[in-house]
Order: sequence, then C-alpha cells, then structure tokens
Amino acid sequence: MLSRNVETFLGCDAGYTESKIVLFGAPFDSTTSFRPGARFGSRAIRQESYGLETYSPYLDRDLADCAVFDSGDLDLPFGDPGEPLRLINERTATILRDDKIPFLLGGEHLVTLGAVHAASARHPDLHLIHFDAHADLRDQYLDVHLSHACVIRRCWERLGDGRISQFGIRSGDRSEFAWARGGQHVRTRMFDFDGLAHTLKSIGKKPVYLTVDLDVLDPSIFPGTGTPEAGGVSFAELLNALFLVISQANVVACDVTELAPGLDISGVSTAVACKVVREMLVALG
Repeated sequence: MLSRNVETFLGCDAGYTESKIVLFGAPFDSTTSFRPGARFGSRAIRQESYGLETYSPYLDRDLADCAVFDSGDLDLPFGDPGEPLRLINERTATILRDDKIPFLLGGEHLVTLGAVHAASARHPDLHLIHFDAHADLRDQYLDVHLSHACVIRRCWERLGDGRISQFGIRSGDRSEFAWARGGQHVRTRMFDFDGLAHTLKSIGKKPVYLTVDLDVLDPSIFPGTGTPEAGGVSFAELLNALFLVISQANVVACDVTELAPGLDISGVSTAVACKVVREMLVALG
C-alpha cells in the first residue's frame, strides 16, 4: 500500500502523542537588516537532512531511537511581524501545554520572541541562554522595535534582569554594549563560551530556553547567513557548548535560526545547520 508523501527532518517521523520533542519551522525574514533569505532556512534544513546519517558518533546515540514529531512549517504572512509572532507563540504554547519540548527552526532571529513569550508564560522563572555573533540588544533599529537586531532586548523586557546569558558575541552598536556592561540587565560573554559552565551552575534546574543564531560560527564554516561576522567559534566549540547546556540545564524549549541557504551555493552552510539540529535533537532525546 502506498503512503502519502510527508517531508520531515531526518528520522523525525514519530507520532505526536509519543514524541518528547516537536519540531516546527518559522519561515520569516521580513526584518532582516542586511541580506535576506532566512525564510528558506527551515525548508532547506528538512530537505538536506537526508544527506546525514541518523547516528551521532559524537554522542554514540541514534536519532532513530528518539521520538520526535515534525509538525512542518507555519504558514506565516510577510511584512508586519506581529501576526507571525502571534502564530509562533500559539504553536509553542500548544506544544508546551502537552508537556513536550518545542524546537523552532528559523527564519530570522526575531522568531525567537514569539516562542520566548509562550515559554515564559508556561515557566515564569524562565532563563534564556543565547549563542550569537550579535548582541541583538538595540532598543530600536531604524525606528523599528520588532527587529532581529532587537530580539534579545525584547526578550529582556519579558524576562527581566539576570535571566539572559549571551555567548560568542562579537558585534553590536556601542549603545548595546554600554547597556549590557556590568551584567545588571544581561550577562554577555564576548567571543567564546568561557564561563558557560559557571552560568549553568548558577541557573541550576530552573527552566531554560536555548536560542542558537548560527552566525555565532565563523563565516569560514558558515557563510550562508544574512549578517556574517568574522572571528566566530568553530563547529567543535559550538557542539561542545550545546552538549554542555543540554546535559546540565533544564531545557524546556529551543531554536536554531538565521540559515539563509541561498547565500551559500556550495550547500555547506545548510549541511552544517542540519548537523547542529541533529546533534541537538539526539542530545535532547
């Protein structure tokens, strides 16, 4: 008997009821400030995932043994981000209400805001761990407050002081670094992941939202992104940091954002994104 064709991320074909993790995509990039194309990221990650094996030699585990449901991409309107953020919030809230882990595939980094709102409503003591090249702490960008350049500032407005820890940051407006200096509002680690273990120890078992902007990687590894920034971390450094967070923290939701597949015709950036997603799924599962 033939079955209908359903495209999912590699190995993520379990039913919803038995799944611990639920993938969904947010194909949105209307506030991208430099090179657009991240709206195609989630679809490319799904399509190209079949170039990988389900087995992780890093963790000696297999994605085929994890129960993951891929609910596909949201149908998001372009332009004003208000409605896309509402739809992302709604999908995240549904997954959390069913005691599962939402795993969001971007899209530009602003999509994180909708998911963080839902996660903080479910977990009022939520902490945010943020891997990125950019601080994303602007109060506004070109007089717009809902921008991927402002997403972590908007998350701070929701979560408050002492709940956000950033790593790998190497770019931002002077006013962003002045606002973050001293750690009163957010804790910012420049250039690398030093201090991550200490941060996780201080958070303890409080709920954590993990957001990964893939431009935290050096563009020699990951050029397919809207705002590449030289001087980033290596793939091995990123994986080790992700494994540390997932093994030590109570991760209740997460995302991977800012792959713009059309900006890297070699396909290497998409392959890197697929492997990051696979390793996160295996670690979470």
